[in-house]
Amino acid sequence: MSERASNAGYADEAPDLLQRYESFAPEEVHAHWRQWFPKPPRRVLDIGAGTGRDAAWLASLGHSVLAVEPTDALRHGAQALHPEPGITWLSDLLPGLPNVVALNQRFDLILINAVWMHLTEAERRTAFATVAGLMASGARLFISQRHGPIPEGRRMFDVTGAETIAFATRYGLKTLYHERKGSIMAESTRRGVEWTCLVFEKS
Repeated sequence: MSERASNAGYADEAPDLLQRYESFAPEEVHAHWRQWFPKPPRRVLDIGAGTGRDAAWLASLGHSVLAVEPTDALRHGAQALHPEPGITWLSDLLPGLPNVVALNQRFDLILINAVWMHLTEAERRTAFATVAGLMASGARLFISQRHGPIPEGRRMFDVTGAETIAFATRYGLKTLYHERKGSIMAESTRRGVEWTCLVFEKS
């Protein structure tokens, strides 16, 4: 299983995801940690931007968003759904994000929503180093990580808030928020899916 790409399964499901993910209002999805979002205008990096729902919302708030999505079918569909000028789309993949790193930019808000559990432990260690290096002074990092049954065709691993906090501490990031919560999707709730949500800040 570990030999599969971290975004395995998403291309086949892209048409369904482009409808399903867009059916949830971002204001609801992010209500639990919205208080930690920095005020616009800020430079935002949305890693694993999926259908573009969150990138479009952040752009509507006045942020400049670099939306990174490695799955071509999702990224192309997202660009068609969300042609907002405040979003720049890029194909790239954790843990190294070479295309993002090559831009030599730093970001004030980094969102990694429903991505972290697709990485192996070694990949998570490398990914955190990469992401920490992309954070501007005072930047905030938002990570949500899934717990529960693995959907057919996906690659997922057990992750814990404690491990992620340990990575953050190693790179001098302060933990602002840490909560384990239920899913907003009724089907996922029935299957016992939960999420750990974390916010970190760079000094």
